[in-house]
Amino acid sequence: QVQLVESGGGSVQAGGSLRLSCAASGRTFSAYIMGWFRQVPGKEREFVAAIEWSGGSTYSADFVKGRFTISRENAKNTVYLQMNSLKPEDTGVYYCAATRGSRWYDRDDVDYWGQGTQVTVSS
Repeated sequence: QVQLVESGGGSVQAGGSLRLSCAASGRTFSAYIMGWFRQVPGKEREFVAAIEWSGGSTYSADFVKGRFTISRENAKNTVYLQMNSLKPEDTGVYYCAATRGSRWYDRDDVDYWGQGTQVTVSS
């Protein structure tokens, strides 16, 4: 069992920045791939970025490359998503996720979800 708690969402103007945090706990959660998905109004939940907890390898969707960075702090059991150059189309609910399988981009393979945190970007 893994528990995930997100924080750091809020409202910013286009071009601004936010840092999301995901605090994780539970037995053997360090063996999972940790990541972020988002739900944009009118669309299905989509992959944003992922990080291998133990090895540190990262993956990201094309639409965030060069703007968003995923990282981890092992001592705090926390994963971060640094979001820069935010655009209005980034508005949505961002969810932390834990996946034991290798399909880090597939929402259907996610084993545990956080409750989500709202990000709003105004033009």
